[in-house]
Amino acid sequence: MTRQLPRHFTFLAADADDAQAAAARLSALYGQSRLGEAETIVALGGDGFMLQTLRENIGTGRRIYGMNRGTIGFLMNDYAEERLPERIAAATAETIRPLEMEAVTESGQKVSAIAINEVALFRQSAQAAKIRTSIDGHVRLDELICDGVMVATPAGSTAYNLSAHGPILPLDAPLLALTPVSPFRPRRWRGALVSNRSHVRFEILEPHKRPVNAVADHVEVRSVISVDVRESQSRTVTVLFDASHSWNERILAEQFRY
Repeated sequence: MTRQLPRHFTFLAADADDAQAAAARLSALYGQSRLGEAETIVALGGDGFMLQTLRENIGTGRRIYGMNRGTIGFLMNDYAEERLPERIAAATAETIRPLEMEAVTESGQKVSAIAINEVALFRQSAQAAKIRTSIDGHVRLDELICDGVMVATPAGSTAYNLSAHGPILPLDAPLLALTPVSPFRPRRWRGALVSNRSHVRFEILEPHKRPVNAVADHVEVRSVISVDVRESQSRTVTVLFDASHSWNERILAEQFRY
């Protein structure tokens, strides 16, 4: 089956000189449509810029094809200027559902945010955090003493989650990774995998003595007392990967590095 070549592109670039120069060259080659008319956004930069582009286009129906013009490019395809419409037409489409976070602060303020990668809690002071963790209304850890804890999506499992020794998840896995950061008690707890339908709730114990911040990708909320995290059931964004270097291939390659 021959796939129809995309006709309308919008090239978005990070602030780096390489990314800006690439956008100028590609626009001259393929044209630059207005964002509202574009079928496909080509994001030029690193993973940080790709995450920003994904967040800004959740629910729009536009597909995002990233090409690496940054320092890190796990979410990006290799950069090449030739036959770009053909590459995009042949690309594999993956659907990403962000996490939805609702945090409540000590002052009673409620803050909502979304995250493509993870929702993470961090101790705010020299004192370790004390956090109660519930899954779907059932307390699973009465007291986790740690530097932090996170809920990571499959898309985010190769980011901060991996640095904290969490598991790598295939993009289509119906799972979320629950991963601690420097756990002190229970010392042997290394995290868990939960269904992507789960409702994860964190309650901060001793919040005055042991204050905690919550971060949904780039949105930080200080001095929280509770954080609720769910995968969105209504908001999605589509990311495109070259068939020759698909997300699943990257996941397998990452797991066999040594």
